[in-house]
Amino acid sequence: MKVSKRGQYGMRALCHLAETFGSGVVQIREIARRETIPAKFLEGILLELKHAGIVRSRRGIDGGYELARLPKEIMLGQIMRVLDGPLAPLGSAAELKELMKTDPRQAGFYSVLMDVRDAAATILDRTSLADVVSRNARLEGAKP
Repeated sequence: MKVSKRGQYGMRALCHLAETFGSGVVQIREIARRETIPAKFLEGILLELKHAGIVRSRRGIDGGYELARLPKEIMLGQIMRVLDGPLAPLGSAAELKELMKTDPRQAGFYSVLMDVRDAAATILDRTSLADVVSRNARLEGAKP
């Protein structure tokens, strides 16, 4: 599994929104400035996250974005699937199962990749945005 720039920027923006959760909406330019994300790129990311129900927006001069749910209710697996697609190293679980059938001499290899995908999915599906923000704070505080 490889996390794209889109995935990295999306996580930065979502962590920012989680840190400010309950304080109202945050403007795109503020998120972009604070998290060093190109504003135009961030617009597309937030729009996709909005369509997935992860964030919501308010229009107008006082408009911006906020999380649609509590940070502890938003799981990384959902975020990563929205931003980067399937979690499997070679496509989706269905694609790996198909490879196991069509390439039986390498079925063991594809089975291992399925195990990797399942383990990664389990971790990501059990880790919330709140967990990441907490880790960020702890690890940032541990810097020398």
